[in-house]
Amino acid sequence: MSKYQRINRWVYRLSRWLLAGVMILAGVPKLANPVAFAEIIGAYGLLPDFLLLPTAIILPVMELVAAFLLVKGENAGLWITALLMIVFIAVLTYGIWLGLDIDCGCFGPEDAEHKAFSGLRVALLRDLLLCVPMTYCFWHSYRLLPNLFGERP
Repeated sequence: MSKYQRINRWVYRLSRWLLAGVMILAGVPKLANPVAFAEIIGAYGLLPDFLLLPTAIILPVMELVAAFLLVKGENAGLWITALLMIVFIAVLTYGIWLGLDIDCGCFGPEDAEHKAFSGLRVALLRDLLLCVPMTYCFWHSYRLLPNLFGERP
């Protein structure tokens, strides 16, 4: 294995672990207090009341499942993370478009980041930056697909 391949493998692993760490840091506080997280979700005005609590439970569970799969090296973790990122980026963009001044809910209720930086814009920027390691992981995971079918890249 060449030096480039070893570095590439470690960057890939670190990217997965970074994404998994963020998913764990985001999922655990939300799951610890789903009622408070449901209130944050409700502040966006996107869901009817009867869906707030189920959503407040399902989202952090999906984050934790994604984290587990990312650490395990399963591509399903990347796909779940990508789906969650699309949803989070869309919701944050919607909140910014409406001019909402609310807790993004990214790291659960009473998020210290919201108090320090106060904003959906910072959360959106962070999520967009997290797309960099996620995209790298996709590239690393799927760049060898043509070789599996006997084609040359």
